[in-house]
Amino acid sequence: MNRFWTFLSHVHTLSGPVLMLLYPLYASVVAIESPSKLDDEQWLAYWILYSFLTLTEMVLQSILEWIPIWYTLKLVFVAWLVLPQFRGAAFIYERYVRENLRKYRGGISHSNEHTSPNAATGKGKNKFVQFITPKKGEHEAY
Repeated sequence: MNRFWTFLSHVHTLSGPVLMLLYPLYASVVAIESPSKLDDEQWLAYWILYSFLTLTEMVLQSILEWIPIWYTLKLVFVAWLVLPQFRGAAFIYERYVRENLRKYRGGISHSNEHTSPNAATGKGKNKFVQFITPKKGEHEAY
């Protein structure tokens, strides 16, 4: 019975990196190569949420150490985010992240914002976003 528990603890330890990093990495590459934009949204939303989860863990590490089932809860949550049957990452992004972005930023436009009059004068709320966002045709040379 002791070997069984040792085996389970090793599986539990290995399942995190596989579920949180290896599979999403593979699925992201497949999504980039596919013509569908639906899977791109799922995996981009996953990486946004995973980054937020990791940053939150770093900030709250001293508190989370006292919760013995934290790692298991995190695994279950990430499984829900990752598994294509649930599309949890896309759901959370659509339901909560996009809503808050619209509420606090006044909406997100998918048009070329860098051609607006505010962008030409350097004024407006989105100067930094315009700076880091590639211009249309900039990445087509690859």
